Amino acid sequence: MPRSVNTVASRARRKKVLKQTKGQFGARKNVLTVAKNSLEKGLTYAYRDRKKKKIQFRKLWIQRINAAARLEGMSYSEFMGKMKKAGIELNRKTLADLAMNNPAAFKEIVNKVK
Repeated sequence: MPRSVNTVASRARRKKVLKQTKGQFGARKNVLTVAKNSLEKGLTYAYRDRKKKKIQFRKLWIQRINAAARLEGMSYSEFMGKMKKAGIELNRKTLADLAMNNPAAFKEIVNKVK
């Protein structure tokens, strides 16, 4: 009796991999073995960078707050220390947004903590 293979399922698995690598360069998009490696690496990067994204945004917010605080004659660490002592609980995301889009409001906060 000939060996029975589930062609439908194996074809579907291959198609799924090739569909996910669509848009990549060269053999990465149409050669299954290369596409599998490429897909695995891509998914690994995606997972890692979802975590990194949070770190990078926090860095950006800190830079923006630092730049705005220095315009008011204060360093970032000094500003955040005084914010804590004054009991003003605004997160870095909000402070960075104020510093960029509403400098007058940020200036009021700086005057309050001085």
